[in-house]
Amino acid sequence: MELDLIRSFYAEEVRAVANLQNEALAEAFARVRREDYLGAGPWQIATPDSWQGMTQGSAACEGYRTTPDADPRHLYHNVLVAIDAARRLNNGQPASLAVWLDALELRRGERVVHVGCGVGYYTAIIAEAVGPEGRVTGIELDPGLAARARSNLAHLPSVEVVEADGGVYNPGAADAVFVNAGVTHPRAVWLEALSEGGRLILPLTVARDPEESGGGFMLRLVREGDAYEARFISPVAIFPCVGSRDEESNRRLREALMRGNFDAVRQLRRDAHEAAADCWFHGDGFCLSQLPPARE
Repeated sequence: MELDLIRSFYAEEVRAVANLQNEALAEAFARVRREDYLGAGPWQIATPDSWQGMTQGSAACEGYRTTPDADPRHLYHNVLVAIDAARRLNNGQPASLAVWLDALELRRGERVVHVGCGVGYYTAIIAEAVGPEGRVTGIELDPGLAARARSNLAHLPSVEVVEADGGVYNPGAADAVFVNAGVTHPRAVWLEALSEGGRLILPLTVARDPEESGGGFMLRLVREGDAYEARFISPVAIFPCVGSRDEESNRRLREALMRGNFDAVRQLRRDAHEAAADCWFHGDGFCLSQLPPARE
């Protein structure tokens, strides 16, 4: 079977599993060649029990199977593919990423920021969805990954890759920001980058150690003036975002997650106020609140 047809079947699988609503995004999964971003095969594919290695310190070889050969068709399934098995760093599961990217409601011509772009595969998906009129900035702290992403995306003039701390680097105004690594709190630079109506997706996660993968929930924010509508989208287990985690926020977030009541969150507040019963997660400089945003 021709690879183009295999990619089309793969995109339809992703569309069905993720219940994709964005047609351009679905088409992007059919067009972007995953093998161009993951290096030469054979590849290591995460097995269903690979999550155990994130918390139990298993050997790097555990939790992965190696493809029998370097045929790219092995990559066109809803699977995690190792980028660095020793660190349990993977190219994320396509259907999960599709759910989150779909929630960004990407439109042609938009400016998008991808924090933690890894090797650039999902950055290319974003670029395909917003078209050549759009602009995409991929930010990656790891020098090796940033270099790979820059090389992998060099053929796309609408994409820029920056080696920097994504929680500090100011990318300028953006219509959408996608944070692709676990954080304990939103960073001011992401919130302030959003234009009116801009969308931000970030994984709020708890972990035993700042450098360990953690689990939590994906949060979606939409800016309306100085207000940010907020809602949770889905559970997530993901690699940590270095520099965007701290022990106190990790503790407070763990307490909030244990309380549950996720559907009650209505907005992210940045105004100074005392913690109250309507504060679902009261942090330093922000609060996930159960109060609806004030309308002007």
